[in-house]
Amino acid sequence: MRPLVVGTGALLLETDSAAEVAALHAELLRRRAELGGVRDIVPAARTVLLDGVADPAALGARIARWEVPALAESRGPLVRVPVRYDGPDLAEVAALWGVAEDEVSAIVGGIVFRVAFCGFAPGFGYLTGLPARFHLPRRATPRTSVPAGSLALAGEYAGVYPRSSPGGWQLIGSTDVVVWDPAREPAALFAPGVRVRFEEAGA
Repeated sequence: MRPLVVGTGALLLETDSAAEVAALHAELLRRRAELGGVRDIVPAARTVLLDGVADPAALGARIARWEVPALAESRGPLVRVPVRYDGPDLAEVAALWGVAEDEVSAIVGGIVFRVAFCGFAPGFGYLTGLPARFHLPRRATPRTSVPAGSLALAGEYAGVYPRSSPGGWQLIGSTDVVVWDPAREPAALFAPGVRVRFEEAGA
């Protein structure tokens, strides 16, 4: 972990992996009372940002001495999302993985994903947990419109599009679950630390 002071009241903690971010984020939340009134704790792909820090350099030095335990796979709330494996890129993804199309649902359904961070659009969670052998390239030409509820894969991540928007991820399925609803509390179904399992609809 590498603490970096950014601005007068923010601290950026750099890590080497998504797993380290997840563990550090969980530990920061657990020990929030020790952070001196920090307003926001925001994880990203390889960093965690602390905002509203009274003395960023002192806090960074203190956190750098922490022993951060690995995050237990069973830690965090679990959200189950029913999915229809009807995405337009399903055949291409199966070919890239070297499996039959009907095996994709078993592979994805056998993984407990974890929301690493959110971004791109309100309610869009970047879900980690996809084994390296199943990492996928983005599409060479992004689509101008991806339907809301599309289950997509790209690189090491999975995600569900919260609304119709452009996108270049590989679309393998769809869900009727609403992942972003401003009238709901909380509005986002996926928040950092939440575990997600995709279950085949009707199975």
